[in-house]
Amino acid sequence: MNKNISRRDFIKIAGVAGAATAGLASCNGSKTGKEMPEGEVPTDKMTYRNNPTTRDKVSILGYGMMRLPTKEVERKDDGEEVKNEIDQEEVNRLVDYAIAHGVNYFDTSPAYCQGLSERSTGIALSRHPRDKYYIATKLSNFAPDTRSREASMAMYHNSLKELRVDYIDYMLLHAIGGGKDAMAEYAERYVDNGILDFLLAERKAGRIRNLGFSYHGDIRVFDYLLSKHDEYKWDFVQIQLNYLDWRHAKSTNPANTDAEYLYGELAKRNIPAVVMEPLLGGRLSKVPGKVAAYLMQREPEKSVASWAFRFAGTMPGVLTVLSGMVCMEHLQDNIRTYSPLKPLSDDELAFLEEAANIMIQFGNIPCNDCKYCMPCPYGIDIPSILLYYNKCLNEDRMPVGALNENYRKARREFLVGYDKSVPKLRQASRCIGCGKCVSHCPQRINIPKELHRIDAYVERLMQSINHSDLGS
Repeated sequence: MNKNISRRDFIKIAGVAGAATAGLASCNGSKTGKEMPEGEVPTDKMTYRNNPTTRDKVSILGYGMMRLPTKEVERKDDGEEVKNEIDQEEVNRLVDYAIAHGVNYFDTSPAYCQGLSERSTGIALSRHPRDKYYIATKLSNFAPDTRSREASMAMYHNSLKELRVDYIDYMLLHAIGGGKDAMAEYAERYVDNGILDFLLAERKAGRIRNLGFSYHGDIRVFDYLLSKHDEYKWDFVQIQLNYLDWRHAKSTNPANTDAEYLYGELAKRNIPAVVMEPLLGGRLSKVPGKVAAYLMQREPEKSVASWAFRFAGTMPGVLTVLSGMVCMEHLQDNIRTYSPLKPLSDDELAFLEEAANIMIQFGNIPCNDCKYCMPCPYGIDIPSILLYYNKCLNEDRMPVGALNENYRKARREFLVGYDKSVPKLRQASRCIGCGKCVSHCPQRINIPKELHRIDAYVERLMQSINHSDLGS
């Protein structure tokens, strides 16, 4: 038999049995350690934080609308090309449940869900009284053709229209510090075109109640904007904060800044922090097996994810912690964690630092599944590829050592899981290295390099297959 058997033939021979254990976790399959706790979900015990500027009473659990539930609307004959759309009925159900259980902060952007998040969020929230929720959105003028004054203002006014509101509670300058020349990009997007002055005037007029920015990357821009606090009076700043990035951000991605520094600089100026990526794109809910066992020993009745949410909420300067909750069980688990919040003790904080020290030994790709890199012009499903690789790495299921007695089983599970998780026509082998995705990645990952590395690894596994392996 040909040793270089195709991946499609390998799937047929190996069967799908291994896919269930190696594939990307589904919504209710993303639990680590013990099943997510069941039981009562409190409706009147949510922890709230007060905004020092507007005195808003904000739920410490914020609903991130970057990832919304979808439903399949079309599937091509080969079964590999699937078209999905936002499941508005499910979004409505989740938003209703969140509000009923005390969540009142909803974060969206014109860039989320391929431009459809604001519309979906507006539909869901407009069914409730306006004083029951706070809306946060962003001026996401990343693309060169959206940076002019006219285009940026059109984006702002369209946000009001899509969200079905006449004022924005929390408006952000989006993804400050990204790009190759972050200072120049900031000036082009917000200063040279007069848009920052426009937003400041909108705040004065009351159509924006709080003005801030979300920070991604270049620390010079962060420090510069904080140096202008006396002039701009930032009402809040959104930062990436979790127990891995607290002191090890550069260990996971050299382009990042430790959250301990970011939070500390905000606290000095009494600027509330809004936390994004408390789970680091889901990585802290699907931690390596050794770390999961470590956490479960301490709190066997709690989910692994709850540790990350408690860590973020323990910081007194945090106004709200965003979570992209695409299914009910995650929403319920997070509500339990914050109803009420039980802050971490000094001993527990030290315990999480030990867990972080273990985790940085794994060579994860710092993908947060934000999908800013999508769509790929060549149809590659970039986030699914990177997340699948990280999942296998975290769960210690990477095929290692050809002479190891478990190597063949691990190899088969990895390859079958890869083909099940990512359709063949959307796999890393199709990357030509155009680099279009790199400029859109807030984590500044060299995506083509990582895709080529993963594809080379998959090819090595395929080339090692022989007749006896296929018959096992």
